[in-house]
Amino acid sequence: MPEIREVSELREWERVSAHSHIQGLGLRKGKALLAADGMVGQEEAREAAGIVVKLVKEGKFAGRSILFAGPPGTGKTALALAIAKELGKGVPFVPFAASEIYSTEMKKTEFLTQTLRKAIGIRIREMRKVYEGVVRNVNIKTEPHPYNPYQQIPASAVVTIATDKEEKKLSMDQDFAMQFTQQGIVEGDIIQIDIDGARAVKLGKAEDYAKKEKLDLSSAKLIPTPKGTVFKNREFVYTLSLHHMDMIQSRQSGGDIFSLFFGGASEKEIDSEMRKAIDENVKEMVKEGKAEILPGVVFIDECSLLDIETFAFLNRAMEQDLAPIIIFATNRGVTDIRGTSIKAPHGVPLDLLDRMLIINTKPYSAEAIRKIVVERAKAEKAELEKNALDFLTKLGTETSLRHCIQLLAPAKEIAKEAKREKICEADVKKASKLFVDTRQSVSYLREMEKEMLK
Repeated sequence: MPEIREVSELREWERVSAHSHIQGLGLRKGKALLAADGMVGQEEAREAAGIVVKLVKEGKFAGRSILFAGPPGTGKTALALAIAKELGKGVPFVPFAASEIYSTEMKKTEFLTQTLRKAIGIRIREMRKVYEGVVRNVNIKTEPHPYNPYQQIPASAVVTIATDKEEKKLSMDQDFAMQFTQQGIVEGDIIQIDIDGARAVKLGKAEDYAKKEKLDLSSAKLIPTPKGTVFKNREFVYTLSLHHMDMIQSRQSGGDIFSLFFGGASEKEIDSEMRKAIDENVKEMVKEGKAEILPGVVFIDECSLLDIETFAFLNRAMEQDLAPIIIFATNRGVTDIRGTSIKAPHGVPLDLLDRMLIINTKPYSAEAIRKIVVERAKAEKAELEKNALDFLTKLGTETSLRHCIQLLAPAKEIAKEAKREKICEADVKKASKLFVDTRQSVSYLREMEKEMLK
């Protein structure tokens, strides 16, 4: 007989990324706390970023961009992500490395245009007429298939739906009957029928029905019975990016035979006239109060790898009416502008650099490193003894912040093998011997230079 046992807890799939703990800039009345919202240290940079967020919200940031300049591992990406979080829920954040521009199969200008439009969200509000309630009874009538008389297909449907106040009986045509069959809508389901869109959607299972049938577990989402009338005007709110709207329009226009049969290629170049028409349509919707624009964030890491053509395009793109916030990041000093023999600060042309608000990030103090290690340990569900935390803090000041954070996961595994719940100093020391930092690696290679290939 197969074994059946109870599971104490159902856990969702988790993945701890490098910046999964960032929730905001950690400001209180414009002042940066040492540690708040997942951010630690970099108080001046965070306060400057807070002013940028205010300018964006007040609509005073048009035609500008930001440059985060500082040594590696000083939180430039974390600051960009925190700005996006501060701008509000649903604000698009589109990060990419400068090197990605040179590996695409489309023109650089098209790639950049698509990236910028992905970062501009349009929150659309629509009032639609709907029927909503619990299915009390459903009767689907069938008829022979026109090409196969042995097969029955839905012809029409009669459904009774109810709320806590009233009940209605609705007759529907073949299209609705097909949707009911495809979604497996049965008695006890809560459905929503959109009249304008000719669409029926199964929202979940009614809580009352689950109790009545004594269902301890249900694969469907349990929802309370809708209140009020069955027929109502409901506001629908959904967010699309400008790029998403471009793709929908280009597929509807049927650019080629391939797009008609297979939905279009993922990297299709879009006509500029079509984009202009969509922009005008969006502006009209905003004027009528049906939509609102959410200017998102495009984060370009290692911007010194961009060439002079790309910089010229971005310089012009910032002046457009519908433009996102462009944040550049670099760890370079004075270097060549790619595509020229001219040297410039950070490898950025001076005409573009003059239009940037430059925010410097500085190396972390020992106190900040300690706080960051504690935050990352919480995110990775690793418990540290005081000696282990002291050793990691010291290691972070001597080597780098990234190196000491990277040692958390292997140290946790070493502690687990030794059957310890908390990571001790010995676990961290063993991990630091197994996984060396950059300086140790370079020193070793210099010692073994004669043995290395040339």
